[in-house]
Amino acid sequence: MEQRTRLTGGFQVGLTAGLGVMTAILIATAVSQVATVITYVVFALLLALGLNPLVKLLEKIKFPKILAITVVVLGFFGSLAVLIAMALPLAIEEAAVLIQQVPSLVSNFFSLELISQWDQRLGGSLTNASNGIVDFISNAENWPTLLGGVFEVGLGVVSTTFGVILVGILTLYFMASLDELKGYLSRLVAKTKREAFLNITDQISNSVGRWVIGQLSIAVIHAAVVFTFLSIVQAPFVLLLSFIAFLFALVPLVGPVIAFVLISSFSLLAGYETAIAVAIFYLIYLQIDAYVISPRVMKKAVSIPSAAVVIAALAGGTLMGVLGALIAIPVAASALLIVREVWMPKQELI
Repeated sequence: MEQRTRLTGGFQVGLTAGLGVMTAILIATAVSQVATVITYVVFALLLALGLNPLVKLLEKIKFPKILAITVVVLGFFGSLAVLIAMALPLAIEEAAVLIQQVPSLVSNFFSLELISQWDQRLGGSLTNASNGIVDFISNAENWPTLLGGVFEVGLGVVSTTFGVILVGILTLYFMASLDELKGYLSRLVAKTKREAFLNITDQISNSVGRWVIGQLSIAVIHAAVVFTFLSIVQAPFVLLLSFIAFLFALVPLVGPVIAFVLISSFSLLAGYETAIAVAIFYLIYLQIDAYVISPRVMKKAVSIPSAAVVIAALAGGTLMGVLGALIAIPVAASALLIVREVWMPKQELI
């Protein structure tokens, strides 16, 4: 009688565990390799969900779906292109002037009394280091080196252009096939539960769309407030710094803090008084934004408690960085929606 060889005992356990670890490593490696593509897909999906309410609005007034999608997409990217065309030349000009004033910025920083005292204790090493940094940055021949070389700069420009085009194409695809995608996913659910499943997916997509609009609104308010105050105190590079504030404000909680550090530092070019005024104003606004504006906008947009907004953003940013901070709030809103629509009703029947 043929005997079969069996793996028993510790060897079998060790082999199984080893295969599991190898599988986990392979999956992690694959995910890291396609991380950029995943980021593009997430951004495109969020953008599609954010623009979808406008498509639905046009469909209600008898626009064909394809025409509605075309109008919304062309309107969004067209408006974005016009804004970039209007602001980019001035922003580039201000950025060039800013680079030229880096030596002045560094000099103002190291002339602070506290920094001067530390410099004296260290025998002038801070001053020597700052002079070396200034000399390196002031030399235009070194700028490509800061960015990794001319080839890396060109590759970065090409990659960014490709990314923007890819996000636009994916956004158009997601908007056109969103309903079909929901219908396909519903077929994975039992027929008796498909109607409830579709209802939940509609609520989740609408919630994420409102979140995208809400986050854009918060970023616009943030940039408008910064632009107004910087104009009042006559800070330098108002347009460029306001644009930086808008970009960082798109990232919940963490982004505005980074913008605060950058903008307060650049305000030193206008003098200590201006920098202190900007820092104090920014700190006050950050508190208002974190505890009043953002929670209220998000509560209205995605219907989740203010505390959950803060916790979700912090947890997402800690686990996955910028991408995690961006998707944490809609993920938390979706989870709470599923709990409210699925789990809670079942508890009422017990």
